[in-house]
Amino acid sequence: MMLLFIATTLLPGCTKYLEDATENPNDPTVASPGSMLATIELATFSNYSGQSARRAAILTQQMSGTDGQMIELANYLIFEGDVTNEWTGIYTNAVVNCNLMIDTYGEKNPYFAGIAKVIKAMNIGLATDMWGDVPFSEAGLGLQGNSAPKYDTQESIYAGLQILLSDAIADLSKDASLNSFFPTGDYIYGGNTESWISAAWLLKARYANRLSDRDPSGSATKALEYLTNAALTGPENDMNAQFGEGGNELNQWYAFESNRGGYMRMGQYFVDTLISSNDPRLGYYAALNDSGLYSGSSSNPDFADVSASAIGSYFGSAASIAPLATYVESKFIEAEANLRLGNTALSATACNDAVKASVAQITGAEDVAYETAYASETDATISLSKIMYQKYVAMFTQVEVWNDWRRTNYPALTPNPAGSQSEIPRILPTSQDERLYNPNAILVENILNKVWWDFN
Repeated sequence: MMLLFIATTLLPGCTKYLEDATENPNDPTVASPGSMLATIELATFSNYSGQSARRAAILTQQMSGTDGQMIELANYLIFEGDVTNEWTGIYTNAVVNCNLMIDTYGEKNPYFAGIAKVIKAMNIGLATDMWGDVPFSEAGLGLQGNSAPKYDTQESIYAGLQILLSDAIADLSKDASLNSFFPTGDYIYGGNTESWISAAWLLKARYANRLSDRDPSGSATKALEYLTNAALTGPENDMNAQFGEGGNELNQWYAFESNRGGYMRMGQYFVDTLISSNDPRLGYYAALNDSGLYSGSSSNPDFADVSASAIGSYFGSAASIAPLATYVESKFIEAEANLRLGNTALSATACNDAVKASVAQITGAEDVAYETAYASETDATISLSKIMYQKYVAMFTQVEVWNDWRRTNYPALTPNPAGSQSEIPRILPTSQDERLYNPNAILVENILNKVWWDFN
């Protein structure tokens, strides 16, 4: 696998279409499309499974901060300098290169352009969900001389994401003969355009469902429509970040634990709920502690237990995957959307299917006892709290958990009593670099403010 450092070192200087990529392969004047695609994918892997995911896990009490800077995070101390790496990872390492891919190769390679548009939508979506109003219409145009992009409203960004993903689907649906190159450098789907189209529809459903508070019935109807188009039948086509075993290829959770062991431990609330329900995923999510037990640490760092369980083998081994957009997520969206429309029987079936799929995927087998207790909902028993709790468990380590909690307030979490804020943070402060160098930046200082879609 290509080393992760390429995401920050690829030279993006030339924007003219390379008419003959093989004219002098030993001295290329512009990076190949395969190299560009590898760059933006690897950057996106880091953006989705690095500090953004660790922060989300601590804020939603799946994990606990027990040492170093993670104690500050557990205490809700989040400052403008703490988020500059994530901002750079999204805009400089991903969005700039997505634009470069589209501008340089898109006209003669709609498949490359379509993939770049999907990944650009994912990164802008990640940014707006964390910061609210962010650059979109002028995002990543530094190579064109725009070093101070305007900030777009989150409402307009969400509309724009749907358009961008529709454009991507259109590009990916074009005849193969229109492409000068077949997509290479694709770690996610190996250039399979049908898989990319399905993923784009799933992302459209995710972003439609995100507006559940703003437009309950409309968002549900659109989410179900998009899921129908995605035509997902199982987890075999999940969009996952792929990692290797080399020094710069490691899974981000494993790498963090290896370099900063003890900074994070499993969260007490999360572990206790899995223990109380005999959840078969516990032994895959969490490692045994020094006493040979599964335990979590309090969200209050004053009572942090560094001997609590570390992250387990499923996501915490060297070459393990990190989910980006999955079949299990699609079934939970289906369950929630149907519930909002009053289709309770369909909602129950989708939720049951999601739980069963998650258990089988994580553990490698079904668990009849657990499924009888927690994946046998009916039209009379299904509820939003049950759907969102099961999604919270199934989507362990994913940024979506923080998004879902802000949107629904499920599960019902108790804020850290020793926290610097009275409530769990709902937005990130503006990156320090943006405050200093972009006069168009819309500053966020209060991390208890809400983003536009967080309307409850």
